[in-house]
Amino acid sequence: MRKDRLDAFGLTALLGVQALLAVNQLIIKVVNAGLQPVFFAGLRSLLAIGFVWAWLVWRGRPPKLHRASLGAGLLIGTLFAAEFLFLFLALDLTSVGRSALIMYSMPVWYAFLAHFGLGERITPTKAAGLAFAFLGCTSAILSRPDTGEASLAGDLCALAAAWGWALTAYVARRPVMRAEGPEMQLFWMVLVSAPLLLLAAPFFGPLIRDLQPLHIVGLVFQSSVVVAGGFIGWLWLLSVYPGSTVAAFSFLTPVLAVGLGALVFGETVTWSILLAVILVAIGIVLINRPARATP
Repeated sequence: MRKDRLDAFGLTALLGVQALLAVNQLIIKVVNAGLQPVFFAGLRSLLAIGFVWAWLVWRGRPPKLHRASLGAGLLIGTLFAAEFLFLFLALDLTSVGRSALIMYSMPVWYAFLAHFGLGERITPTKAAGLAFAFLGCTSAILSRPDTGEASLAGDLCALAAAWGWALTAYVARRPVMRAEGPEMQLFWMVLVSAPLLLLAAPFFGPLIRDLQPLHIVGLVFQSSVVVAGGFIGWLWLLSVYPGSTVAAFSFLTPVLAVGLGALVFGETVTWSILLAVILVAIGIVLINRPARATP
């Protein structure tokens, strides 16, 4: 049932999803110590195929791959693979807070793609939001602490992941994938990304690092709760509540990730990072702010 405003249940669910996505960044960094990042990403997609398939069967809509959507399905799965290849590498090379902050500049790049390809015009308010978010992202990349916990390569991988996410969202809004629905879109993503990431993994070094039981638990948690739970939960929220309201809350993830990174890993939180968080948050809110109706 579609609702025109966020109620108490929706707010609670939305905050829960945002917290899960922030914790997700921590889990990736922890499991990277036991599994090579690209191999880890491939295993996650491989296991997630089963979880997403089970979800669709439980909903009474078992996945069906249509020939008409083959090209778009392969494309969205490839972009999904690239997004998480770069994200998992970013979290191996830079801090959790910086990775999340740069990754969540995605609305900036998506707004450009949607303006030229989907007819979603950039209004003056959106343009201001783009400027704020771009300045925040640039500030984060250019100001790195001397503690060795961040690298330019890691920051650029996070930026590439943001572009992969934006391109994935763009393809999802095109007519063919839009007709498939969000749950089948996710099934295409994990189905195609799993073999691509697993085939690419040997080019990034040894597949196993210092594997411990905790890393296995993190892998299963990623595949089930994060992908088949968090991603589907996010898509459900978008289908029930106003999209602009749901999307505007995405600024909470980098804010939470910066705090969690400092709390769990002792990451340095500089004034420049705090400024970048504020700028990106303002930008995301402005980009997702609904336009005023013309009388």
